[in-house]
Amino acid sequence: MEQLLKKMEIYAQERHVPIINENGKAVLTKIIADEKPHNVLEIGTAIGYSALLIAKNSADDVHITTLELSEERANVARTFINESEYAKKVKIMLGDAAELLDQLDDRYDLIFIDAAKGQYLNYFNKVLPMLADKGVIIADNVLFRGYVQSEEKPPRRYKTIVARLREYIETVTHHAEFDTTIYENGDGLAVSHHRGKNIEKT
Repeated sequence: MEQLLKKMEIYAQERHVPIINENGKAVLTKIIADEKPHNVLEIGTAIGYSALLIAKNSADDVHITTLELSEERANVARTFINESEYAKKVKIMLGDAAELLDQLDDRYDLIFIDAAKGQYLNYFNKVLPMLADKGVIIADNVLFRGYVQSEEKPPRRYKTIVARLREYIETVTHHAEFDTTIYENGDGLAVSHHRGKNIEKT
């Protein structure tokens, strides 16, 4: 498995495909190992790297549904995943995540968001009804190259993304149903633990 992950890292580096970096990977795998989810939803498959990380560290009976917009990347992901022992545990759905989310009616212990940065809050609102009680939502790249926390104005081409990521962080850190931690490892991971049904909403 480690050889396969290394092969994928080289593939991503050579072709400039964004995958979770080493620092973010360490945080993600620890959270997955602690939570041991059984049913996982991933928004943004890319080449399947994070899906395999999640599968490797989850419960033995884990099932992962992962959504990918690019047919080319989905095909690459399927090729890599088929080389692993988790091929039967990962289902790739091709299409726009915002539309695919409206078609899902399952319940997920863990939801990993790593797709269009400007859509994070939209994704969050769509997946809330699907999150199991005391489940976890993890969003990658929430600090976006340091621009999100910087007082300096971001480049014009990133202005909307930065504004929307700030809105996402504001929402999840003040949401009555969640306890959220922002890890600065990598490009920033927002980890939001659902507090359970019996909470006092403020």
